[in-house]
Amino acid sequence: ALRLIEMMAEYQLEDLNELGEYIIETSRQAMLTEIGRLPAGTWHSTMRVDGVDEPLDIVTELNIDAQGVSVKFDGTSPVQPHGINVPMSYTDAYTSFGVRCIIGPNIPNNAGSLQVVQVSAPVGCILNAPRPAAVNIRHVMGQMLPDAVYGCLSQVIPDQVPAEGTSSLWNLLASGNWDGSTGRQFMMMSFNSGGAGARPGQDGLSATAFPSGVKNMPVEINEVVSPLVFWRKEFRPDSGGDGEFRGGLGQVVELGHRSDGEFVFSATFERVTHPARGRHGGGNGLTGNLTLDDGTPLPAKGNTVVPSGRHLIIEFPGGGGLGDPLDREEGARLRDQRLGYVST
Repeated sequence: ALRLIEMMAEYQLEDLNELGEYIIETSRQAMLTEIGRLPAGTWHSTMRVDGVDEPLDIVTELNIDAQGVSVKFDGTSPVQPHGINVPMSYTDAYTSFGVRCIIGPNIPNNAGSLQVVQVSAPVGCILNAPRPAAVNIRHVMGQMLPDAVYGCLSQVIPDQVPAEGTSSLWNLLASGNWDGSTGRQFMMMSFNSGGAGARPGQDGLSATAFPSGVKNMPVEINEVVSPLVFWRKEFRPDSGGDGEFRGGLGQVVELGHRSDGEFVFSATFERVTHPARGRHGGGNGLTGNLTLDDGTPLPAKGNTVVPSGRHLIIEFPGGGGLGDPLDREEGARLRDQRLGYVST
């Protein structure tokens, strides 16, 4: 604060309005310069996601011209009778974020740089849900939007766009009783993610949340505040899509009650039926999976009672690969085998 006051005194500024306006306008012009380096035109892509009752489509149209970038979601599936609907503000934010990660990522993120990115979705589609539509778990769809945008941008600047990743967070939410005698209850929330998509020139990040950037606390903390034990938390071999650059690995979590009691697990998972797709010849990541330790399959969305004496097994999805697998360096394959990232 003192340095700021000194600067204002040096330049005889009474307030920061003029400086702020300059930064915003300069950022806007910088974005227009970056956009001007791209070919003008319109590109389309479709991403099919699991949904709840049936698969849903996120249909994307991206237009580039001298005024900026516009993204439209006409043709996207309608509002659903579940909490996966997304309000327009959330759609705008995650779509703009996806654009800004690729176009002018080093330009300051402010009203100026965002002004040239326009986002629209028809009222009543799942990405522009009007009141009173349920939007409590909007991240399940909303965090897919950068990948939806990349489906278009990969056609414009293919050497700068990553493959699809898990995208939507795989949060672990469990509740129940500490034991069978006291009636003391618990609720435990743990943020987790599968693998991110392979990046131009680099493998995808494993068990890393993109686009949310959320990090989880150590499992030991979760074990202190709940009666649950994380019996396993490890990378999931072979889950990243093959390619010149491999998709990030998912993880495997095994969760059980300390006293072998039952507990309720609330799942809000995507990429269980429809995988993160590879790009430019790269393979798809493995889909996620949810079972009991005896192999009983469990639903990817909704509440499930994990019976007494049983453990919950969560296999997180992997990210898509990028580029032809035949172009992957032999040293990279040997390293993957040595570290157990792949089985063969």
